[in-house]
Amino acid sequence: MGNVIDDLREVKRSRYAVAAVFAVHGAVTGSFATRVPWIQDHAGVSAGQLGIALAFPALGASVAMPLAGSVSHRFGARNALRGLIALWTLSLVLPSLAPNLLTLCLALFVYGATAGMADVAMNALGVEVENRLDRSIMSGLHGMWSAGALVGSAAGTLAAHLGSDARLHHVLAAAVLTVIGVLSCRWVLDLQPAEDEEPPPRFALPPRSALLIGAIGFCAVFAEGASLDWSAVYLREQLETSAGLAAACTTGFTLTMAIARIAGDKVVDRFGAVRTVRASGVFAVLGGLLIVVAEHPAVAMSGFALMGLGIAVVVPLCFAAAGRSGANPSLAIAGVATITYTSGLIAPSAIGLLAQATSLMVSFCLVTLLSCGLVAFARVLRPGDRAKIGRPDSAVPDPRP
Repeated sequence: MGNVIDDLREVKRSRYAVAAVFAVHGAVTGSFATRVPWIQDHAGVSAGQLGIALAFPALGASVAMPLAGSVSHRFGARNALRGLIALWTLSLVLPSLAPNLLTLCLALFVYGATAGMADVAMNALGVEVENRLDRSIMSGLHGMWSAGALVGSAAGTLAAHLGSDARLHHVLAAAVLTVIGVLSCRWVLDLQPAEDEEPPPRFALPPRSALLIGAIGFCAVFAEGASLDWSAVYLREQLETSAGLAAACTTGFTLTMAIARIAGDKVVDRFGAVRTVRASGVFAVLGGLLIVVAEHPAVAMSGFALMGLGIAVVVPLCFAAAGRSGANPSLAIAGVATITYTSGLIAPSAIGLLAQATSLMVSFCLVTLLSCGLVAFARVLRPGDRAKIGRPDSAVPDPRP
């Protein structure tokens, strides 16, 4: 009995530690995003050149993510996460140091590569904790990422308002976040490969199961990227609102997602992943319909809020399902993460190109159509049923009689 209680305490402690790592990861992203205008001016690049440079984080992540499994196998999950989260937080400094387009692209490639590998490692550990607790926690972990991003954005906004040098801001932020991230890793599960376990390939294509799960993630992240980058523009150009109201729409969308993710685990535990994603897809489709038919700002803002509510829990559930879909969780999670990162890369530009050829309303018709995929293909998440797929020896027994 004592060992069971100790194991349960260790797993619960690991849950909070992984949540802290998620928050640190989000804070780095928020810290960077708010200083992009300063970085653009310092590097002396045009808006078009900046657009090219901002594609490099996703490229770096896509290349590096498949390597995360071999890193975790070689060093163990705890040491791998400790090293990768430190590399990610320290890489925050690199873009602000870049003096020109070439160095900015290289810095952002490294920034994205370290982000992607840390992302895979922390999601793999989150899935393992979820399996052992035998209840959903992935939505809440991603909610902590959103909370961290909001904190990082707030600090970055204050630094920008005070006119501080982004190099100094990012050095201080990187130092603080590195300490928090490394210390948090002290309490994550110290997973080690079995003696007879074959090491994963250093670089491998994702398994078929990850491709199917990743397709759902693709739809959700496409809607997220389109809404984040184009919701304010939509209200300004389609409905001719003020800049302040347009910005409030984007903020509302972000807050809706964060709140839904933090509350999402209870919904998943009650209704299961498949029914949750189907219902989420219905909300996202209804939101998309409100956006495209809106003639008043309040209707469009309600649509974006519904869209955020509908897509919030989808990506966490995709990671959870990927981690339970086969014998190599890191490889499957890396595959899903690569697909979702790719979606986030192409969504803003795809919306812009379609809007230029037609209109923003038509662009969001595409977003609404992709949201239908959440309803249609939710069943591929069925392997996420922990009672059937989780390893019987991985669950922590209930200490109660």
